[in-house]
Amino acid sequence: MITAPQLRAARALLGIDQRRLAELSGLSVPTIQRMEASESIIRGNVDSLMKLIGALDLAGVELIAEGASSQIGGRGVRLKADFDPAKILGEVDTDAKLPVRSVA
Repeated sequence: MITAPQLRAARALLGIDQRRLAELSGLSVPTIQRMEASESIIRGNVDSLMKLIGALDLAGVELIAEGASSQIGGRGVRLKADFDPAKILGEVDTDAKLPVRSVA
């Protein structure tokens, strides 16, 4: 299982664009775009998902499930369990006492 944010983050870590990921996975650019535009868990053709995950794996990306640890170590980035997108979108979080940010 892979989420759209994981996919975008994986591509960013690799420093590749959607076109290059499409080439590596054997998928079309519109398919990659649809996957990245998903709300959360990417749904679609199992074959396409397997191609995508396989290409990311070959490129050096390890997908880590929520709550799981990395099997082989290495550097990585993960969202905290209490991640709240409102914190970065400028809404006030009175518990965390974060400054209000305006989104332009």
